[in-house]
Amino acid sequence: MRLLWELLVLHSVLLCLADDNTLHGPVFLQEPDSLIFPLGSEEKKVKLSCEVKGNPRPTIGWKLNGSSIDVGMDYRYSLLEGDLLINNPNKSQDAGMYQCVATNPFGTIVSREAQLQFAYLENFKTRTRSTVSVRQGQGMVLLCGPPPHSGELTYAWIFNEYPSFVHQDSRRFVSQETGNLYIAKVETSDVGNYTCVVTNTVTNSKVLGPPTPLVLRNDGVMGEYEPKIEVQFPETVPSAKGTTVKLECFALGNPVPTISWRRADGKQLPRKARRHRSSGLLEIPNFQQEDAGLYECVAENVRGKNVARGQLTFYAQPSWTQQISDVHAAIEERVSWECRASGRPKPSYRWLKDGEPLQPQGRLQLEQGSLTIPNVSLSDAGMYQCVAENRHGVIFASAELSVIAIGPDFSKTLLKKLTLVKVGGEVIIECKPKASPRPTYSWKKGKDILRENERITVLDDGSLRIINVTKSDAGSYTCVATNHFGTASSTGSLVVKDPTRVMVSPFSMDVTVGESIVLPCQVSHDHSLDIVFTWSFNGHLIDFEKDGDHFERVGGQDSAGDLMIRSIQLKHAGKYVCMVQTSVDKLSAAADLIVRGPPGPPEAVTIEEVTESTAQLSWRPGADNHSPITMYVVQARTPFSVGWQAVSTVPEIIDGRTFTATVVGLNPWVEYEFRVVAANLIGIGEPSSPSEKRRTEEALPEVTPANVSGGGGSKSELVITWERRCLRSCRTGVALATWWPSGPWARSAGCRQWWPRRTPRATCSATRACRPSRPTRSRWASTTTRGKAPSAPSPSSTRQRKPTRAPTTVLARSISASDVEVSWAPPWENQHKGRIQGYEVRCWRHDEKEENAKRIRTVGNQTSTKVSNLRGNALYHLAVRAYNTAGTGPSSAAVNVTTKKPPPSQPPGNIVWNSSDSKIILNWDQVKALDNESEVRGYKVLYRWNRESSTSVIETNKTSVELSLPFDEDYIIEIKPFSDGGDGSSSEQIRIPKISNAYARGSGSSTSSACTLSALSTIMISLTARSSL
Repeated sequence: MRLLWELLVLHSVLLCLADDNTLHGPVFLQEPDSLIFPLGSEEKKVKLSCEVKGNPRPTIGWKLNGSSIDVGMDYRYSLLEGDLLINNPNKSQDAGMYQCVATNPFGTIVSREAQLQFAYLENFKTRTRSTVSVRQGQGMVLLCGPPPHSGELTYAWIFNEYPSFVHQDSRRFVSQETGNLYIAKVETSDVGNYTCVVTNTVTNSKVLGPPTPLVLRNDGVMGEYEPKIEVQFPETVPSAKGTTVKLECFALGNPVPTISWRRADGKQLPRKARRHRSSGLLEIPNFQQEDAGLYECVAENVRGKNVARGQLTFYAQPSWTQQISDVHAAIEERVSWECRASGRPKPSYRWLKDGEPLQPQGRLQLEQGSLTIPNVSLSDAGMYQCVAENRHGVIFASAELSVIAIGPDFSKTLLKKLTLVKVGGEVIIECKPKASPRPTYSWKKGKDILRENERITVLDDGSLRIINVTKSDAGSYTCVATNHFGTASSTGSLVVKDPTRVMVSPFSMDVTVGESIVLPCQVSHDHSLDIVFTWSFNGHLIDFEKDGDHFERVGGQDSAGDLMIRSIQLKHAGKYVCMVQTSVDKLSAAADLIVRGPPGPPEAVTIEEVTESTAQLSWRPGADNHSPITMYVVQARTPFSVGWQAVSTVPEIIDGRTFTATVVGLNPWVEYEFRVVAANLIGIGEPSSPSEKRRTEEALPEVTPANVSGGGGSKSELVITWERRCLRSCRTGVALATWWPSGPWARSAGCRQWWPRRTPRATCSATRACRPSRPTRSRWASTTTRGKAPSAPSPSSTRQRKPTRAPTTVLARSISASDVEVSWAPPWENQHKGRIQGYEVRCWRHDEKEENAKRIRTVGNQTSTKVSNLRGNALYHLAVRAYNTAGTGPSSAAVNVTTKKPPPSQPPGNIVWNSSDSKIILNWDQVKALDNESEVRGYKVLYRWNRESSTSVIETNKTSVELSLPFDEDYIIEIKPFSDGGDGSSSEQIRIPKISNAYARGSGSSTSSACTLSALSTIMISLTARSSL
């Protein structure tokens, strides 16, 4: 037993060396395993392995059945790098439980137990066996009676002569538990000699027992009888976790019984269970807790049945769920370990220190796998092991307890050389020397002892705290630490700086979409300190690299960190915070930014009531985006219109406080859907979602057939043609015709006057037999189930007049860098003269002359159109006027619209793909728009099968997509950015070929190693992506 001072010196020396040599106690790298040695083997040596690490290198010894082995006293034992070699092993001397023991100056540990067994198989003692005489039809058992042995055996029986072995079936069974041969019902073919063959699976040796003759008795044949179970498993079968459990069951009987298996608790047999040898053997591989229970073997024939039962119980060797780990503790500290293991039955615990059992006495507290030492001393240092065991196994867990005993040492934890603090601030100067036990602390300022007061405090860990710092606190400070083993000190300086102050704070502003502003942030500070400005927006730091299109830090001085926001959008509204930080302080100033923009889309557009030519609408206002809504415009769409068209309403101009309107001038019996667009002083907002579709009521026709003319036909025929009008919007329209001869020959023309004729709705001609080459007049009218419209004579016609009124409510909005959408409302029918055949839209750039304007014409009642091929980021003027065959009418007042900035010209680059299992991931570099280009809003991934032309599109606002695809198709992929100005430049096409394995990768620069996209139903993209087809 070392004296306390010797331990102190040893541990102090080892601790001082620890920084350079990582000293530690023994740790097992390999522990010995149990083994079975076959006697008579040509290999005359047994090797038990043990590998250990430690610094210093541990010495290794061995125990047999708890007693140390003296290798030097027995020539048969030798050590080879820790492994134990046994030459010419002897069954009586060497069989038993072995443990490896490892020791160095930090302590001792012992390994798990490894059992050494010897396998052998002796010969049968008897030479002959008596004859067995049975009746035909009787059951019979031949005993094997294996000789003395060790190791697992297998059994077989020879019938008469080798190699004729007994074949097992429903009538014959060889038990691998006893070796006995069972014949359920003896037949004449069974007469002969039977020899038991025993094989040792470890030594591979075989022995044959003496033959047993089997003869038939001549006193009659055995009658039928119920089954008698001769082979059955025990009432309790302990079964280890993960092993294969084998249950045997066989019965004698006449007729031959059938064997079946079941669970007595009503549960199904495990699906993994297998039946062998005509159900005489049931195997359950990988036995688990749920497989335990009461099992039954049922033997049955026509004479009855018999049942054998046995309980399969589950057990498991201990297995660690919580192990112990090394602890480095100072003297008088509290140390606690806890280990936990699973197993069935529940394991018990014991503790070892340096290989010897620990008892709960004195300062040691042991309870259910926990070990506690309240006040550690040097004598407690060493190697500790927790041992968990049940009747099926034992496991060991090891840990080292190092007890530190040194005087204070600042060599690795010097006081901070220079500590900065602002006037009025708070500072903590840390003092953390290495020491055990914990030292006491005192402080000096300069050469004077520092006294604690309401501003100056020494904390429990030795650190010095000063609050409400003044300039007089500046100077040098020394921490002095003392314990039983020495005293040490360390010195640092405290520098006091003037605080930073905000001179110009950002202020809240109210701006309009598209404007640019500067939020000021200017400070005064100590110029000897580095200063850092950062800005946050709604709680998130602004990334000036990523968001440089809109945000820029300006100022040019180290005391200014102003923020410029360019081309402000609605999304930029919120709270902006300027944060200023130096090495001694940090402060912030905030401002709110209100952004006014065009209104959001109205909501819940509802059709309240419909007549033949009107519809009553209501809606809810959308967001006004901080600028009151000034007006609403109603648009309609029918199956016959080209897109959405503005319609006339009552009131004609819908102000921003009105949420209902009546649409007038609708066609009867037409299916309509409506939407509402809001506008304010900033501009025109997005349209609402469409309303439900509703059909107007049917009505009397209001117009006559157009272009009625006659002539042609065969001899004595008159053919009259016309254009159908209104019939499209009439539910049951037909044409009603009357005609009469005209001229001096009218009474002798052979034609009846006012001859009426009805034609079907879709018919546009009629034929009447008349005298040839005579002038004729006719009159035509449209009819419905509600009545008849005014008639139209033929062939006379009237001259049209030019439209006299201009279209109203002209609105225009930019939808991309090259496209503008314009809509208008037609003049009221009772306010203009001249039939309108369509509208003419004129569009000219601000720097162009109006007479050079681009002209676009619409046909019929279309009241909206798109103007394309315009220049991006340019101001345009638009005006609309009606026209017919007589000419154009007056022009509306011109409206202004500015096209959006052009889309990004740079295509996505560095496209890389890779696959893992069924997933394919595409990545590419972010596209940055130029100053004169629209901001990138996202990316479109276009893909198609290599053999198809149709392309599908996925939209995402990230620079990657993750896809789950079948690997049996080639795909072509392109990626391009999109913005408010439209789609940008597309990347080069990437071909992703079929992938035969689950892992592949490639890049856009190689057309031979691209990844494949697949069917729409299997596309899986990241949460921020959305797909459109």
